[in-house]
Amino acid sequence: MKTLFFILTLCLASQVVASPGAHGPNGEHLDTASVATPNGLARLADGSVNVPMLAQRRLGLRTLVAVESDSAVTVELSGRVLMDPNAGGRVQTTIGGKVEPGPRGLPVAGMAVRRGDVLAYVVHHADPIALANQQAQLAEIRSSRKLAASRVQRLQSLEGTVPRKEIEAAAADYESLTAREKAVGSGVGAREPLRAPLSGVIARADVVTGQVVESKDVLFEVIDPARVLVEATTSDPTLGARLASASLKGIPDVRLRWLGAARSLRDGVLPMTFMASSDAAGHSLPLAIGQPVTLVAALKSQVKGYVLPAQAVTRNATNEPVVWIKAGAERYLPQPVQFQALDAQTIVVTQGLGADNRVVVVGASLIAQIR
Repeated sequence: MKTLFFILTLCLASQVVASPGAHGPNGEHLDTASVATPNGLARLADGSVNVPMLAQRRLGLRTLVAVESDSAVTVELSGRVLMDPNAGGRVQTTIGGKVEPGPRGLPVAGMAVRRGDVLAYVVHHADPIALANQQAQLAEIRSSRKLAASRVQRLQSLEGTVPRKEIEAAAADYESLTAREKAVGSGVGAREPLRAPLSGVIARADVVTGQVVESKDVLFEVIDPARVLVEATTSDPTLGARLASASLKGIPDVRLRWLGAARSLRDGVLPMTFMASSDAAGHSLPLAIGQPVTLVAALKSQVKGYVLPAQAVTRNATNEPVVWIKAGAERYLPQPVQFQALDAQTIVVTQGLGADNRVVVVGASLIAQIR
């Protein structure tokens, strides 16, 4: 009886321990016993993962049979978000001076404004000598105007005894002095209103109360949040002729419409301009002016491969891109692949997959975390 028990023990041990010195595909030792977890999830010695049926339902795993097809060749371009010149504007001062709040106070970034709203005032500040000269001139003109007003009243009271032309000359002199007083007075206390050039939101506000600004300083930027431009750069001048469509990587809710490519290089690259718009008309775009973005440009040429959701690709311990293939009812294998991005949500696997491979398209990142 003892001999039979010893033989059964050796048989069970041989099922969980590989031959001495055996190694897996990633260099791991296969002669060590695998550690069972309470829920049955386990990373096996050959790199595959065991996921029980109940755990598959809890993780929400979904698979898809890979089918080879023709897809557009894509390239990735670096770009940045720009202000649309037809849907944005800058607010600058032409005289320079000290900033004062508008009727509703100074606006801040993100505040909605309407075309023509007064955002702030800039009070012109002259040097002391020039200001003193203006005030002296204003005082002289004001005194002359008062004298002219008295003379007009006196001549009008003597109407019929003095020539009509003298009365008209005195009245004209009075009107001239009144206009000069108004002009010089407005120059002494000049205050320039800064108005919103269009309806939208404040994208940038760089002023505080009492700040002294110079002429042509940009104080505010106003944009329409539903209309911006995306500028990409490329070193290939023929790319524009081969372009079919483009999208933003990682931002699926934004559509791009190609406007054109420049005809002169800038810093060794060729700028290409796209109009960005939201899938929902009138909604704000999840983009900020100056934000760096990555564009996925689809070309008119085709490539053969397996189209999968972008979330189907994960990274292994050596940072290689892999997809998980269902090899059995509860077993999943990592398969290294090569792929290209088609748009913000899909990729095409060009190498590594075969026909009828069942690939995990939902929950692949959860499988990759099993240890």
